[in-house]
Amino acid sequence: MKNLLVYILVSFIATIANGQYYLRGEIKNEKGENLQNVNIRLHSDKLLYKSGVGGGFGISSSVKRDSITLTVDGYEAVTAGISADKYFEVTMKQLSANASKNRPKLISITKDNKFSSKYSWFVSDESYFSLVENEDVNAEKFPNTGFSLNINKASYSNIRRFVAQNSVVPPDAVRIEELLNYFNLNYKEPEKGEYFKIESNQSTCPWDAHKRLMYLNINARKLDLEKVPPSNLVFLIDASGSMDMPNRLPLVKAAFQMLVKNLRATDTVSIVIYGGAVAVWMQPTSGAEKQKIIQSIEELTASGDTPGESAIRLAYMIAKRSFIRNGNNRVIIATDGDFNVGETSEEAMEALVTKERQSGVYLTCLGVGMGNFKDSKLETLAKRGNGNYAYLDDIKEAEKVLVKEVTQTFYSVADDVFLNVHFNPALVKDYRLVGFDNKRDAIADSTGSLEGGEIGSGNSVMAIFEYTPTVTNDSIFNLSAQNTPIAEVDLRYTPAYTKTEKHLMYKCDGGVTAFNATNKELQFAATLAMFGMKLRQSKYLPPKTSDWDKLESMALNAHNANDYLQKEFLNLMANTKKLYDKSKKKKKKGKDEEEE
Repeated sequence: MKNLLVYILVSFIATIANGQYYLRGEIKNEKGENLQNVNIRLHSDKLLYKSGVGGGFGISSSVKRDSITLTVDGYEAVTAGISADKYFEVTMKQLSANASKNRPKLISITKDNKFSSKYSWFVSDESYFSLVENEDVNAEKFPNTGFSLNINKASYSNIRRFVAQNSVVPPDAVRIEELLNYFNLNYKEPEKGEYFKIESNQSTCPWDAHKRLMYLNINARKLDLEKVPPSNLVFLIDASGSMDMPNRLPLVKAAFQMLVKNLRATDTVSIVIYGGAVAVWMQPTSGAEKQKIIQSIEELTASGDTPGESAIRLAYMIAKRSFIRNGNNRVIIATDGDFNVGETSEEAMEALVTKERQSGVYLTCLGVGMGNFKDSKLETLAKRGNGNYAYLDDIKEAEKVLVKEVTQTFYSVADDVFLNVHFNPALVKDYRLVGFDNKRDAIADSTGSLEGGEIGSGNSVMAIFEYTPTVTNDSIFNLSAQNTPIAEVDLRYTPAYTKTEKHLMYKCDGGVTAFNATNKELQFAATLAMFGMKLRQSKYLPPKTSDWDKLESMALNAHNANDYLQKEFLNLMANTKKLYDKSKKKKKKGKDEEEE
């Protein structure tokens, strides 16, 4: 008690010494809701303060009158005068970009010329990581390359959303490895008792006659849905005001309700929501009580700001309280990613989730919305949360992710999965990994520091390398090349629910097949890669060998007519071709008018 009195006395004396005035106020939005964690910069002392939970603040000052600047993500900055003899009240307005969420348009593009520099695209108020495209690597100097594997599939459905809205796709929204993941191509069941099966193939390159392609398939074993371990699921649902649109909270509610219908009595579901405040909407409930869970989800409404950081902390806390040893413990967050209260940066989210993943709780991210969609945040969360990431553009995609592919999405076979590839310099002059751009680490002779991803049940992860053969390996009929491994692969992974790393070694033979004679699934994979490279405006895709007509013809020839997803890609290809041909004509017309 004595120490407390001394502390209060010292604090009081410090207050008198540092400021004889007290500036008080309250900050709200246009709906009259209190805004917490608003940045308050007092101009007289240049210090940064924050508004409290109720939107209020109190600051000691050495001057009676001052001016302040208020800033918070999602709102227009406010600069105003403030006086100690008058209670300060202010209303912050939402940024105008948020009022046009249904019209994503390209605004500007910036770049510099340093090696580490990247393109930055701005699409309304959406955010994407800037990507650096993988470059050709000298195989003699750097024969080894390593990269992490995951089953993220968000990029494909996000591209589909842009095209459906007749909007050119920002290049940084295109992640080629996620286009390949979406289709689960060329899946081959591993041998009994094995976690993975690796398969490699080679073909000539359809976009560069001087190159070849090497396809690597990493196939995870399938788990029996009747025998998978019990699940402890925490639905973390964004119910903030930004989710109040048909393709946001209503879509999320429908998606989770579909998932609930397939739960078992041994599964447990909790619901955490955030919208103005963070709350446990539903305590842990058995999967047998389906109607109770579905009704609880149905009662959700959207309002308030977006305290994503606090919500993530609470969701992990609930997951840890209900933790099932050797079970499937997972937080499933559904959001547009537009956090505007508390820590909001990718760096802060990365630090938070990296710490929480140590608990053994996985993280699945489901992105929705447009206009203010924060792809970069969700990708960060999924990567650091040892989980996966999908984008739901409509109810069909929700059904694909949460019902048809439920074991692929939610049941892990292995964690920390990454691949080390050692090329044979005698056969390979140089090589380039297609895609995996934002996950590329510095090329080195060791991949010990690489952080791998999670691979779910029955997934086929494909990676494509394009390479230049050496002079001695210049013919696809070169028998010595066919009998000599062109590369050696070391797959490293940790089986789910264990802490022991395993290795799987594989040798890639040197036999090459003409592209048109190779497996149709591989032809389809190469077409997807070209599609992604064209959208990314890749310098490695020669215009003469990759116009939209050729791509459409390749897709038509390679697709499986009995596969709904591949048939749907033909429609996407046709619509993309129309959109980009139209954009090209507009640019040409504008240029001609300028010349006149």
